[in-house]
Amino acid sequence: MKDLVVPPGPGLPDGLVVPAADLVERFSRSPGPGGQSVNTSDSRVELEYDVRSASSLSAGQRARALRRQPGEVVAIAASEHRSQHRNRVAARERLAALLGEALAPPPPPRRPTRPTRGSKERRLEEKKQRSRTKSLRGRVRD
Repeated sequence: MKDLVVPPGPGLPDGLVVPAADLVERFSRSPGPGGQSVNTSDSRVELEYDVRSASSLSAGQRARALRRQPGEVVAIAASEHRSQHRNRVAARERLAALLGEALAPPPPPRRPTRPTRGSKERRLEEKKQRSRTKSLRGRVRD
């Protein structure tokens, strides 16, 4: 098994390399289609990564990941493909995406703004126009 490479992104300017020793892979029988070998091949892949004991994360990254992800162990199961190799690749891609998302910094807080003078005037003018339109719908008097 090779190291898992998380591509660069927000919070990870240089990316991240997770050593293969930190990952636990298990295989089992996959439900669903598979042809003749459906009950004999172990094509389902379960990939686990223990965030608390991860050697590739700094203390700050570990704290952020634990805050964003419920639990200490991140577990991914892949069984959408018939072959074990494709399921392994799918599980590793999902784990890399999940780690990239968990290690990203939170978005900056929203700064509230006030409506501009022009937008207030347009809103009031539209209200007046709507009022005029509705007032013409009343009874017609001589």
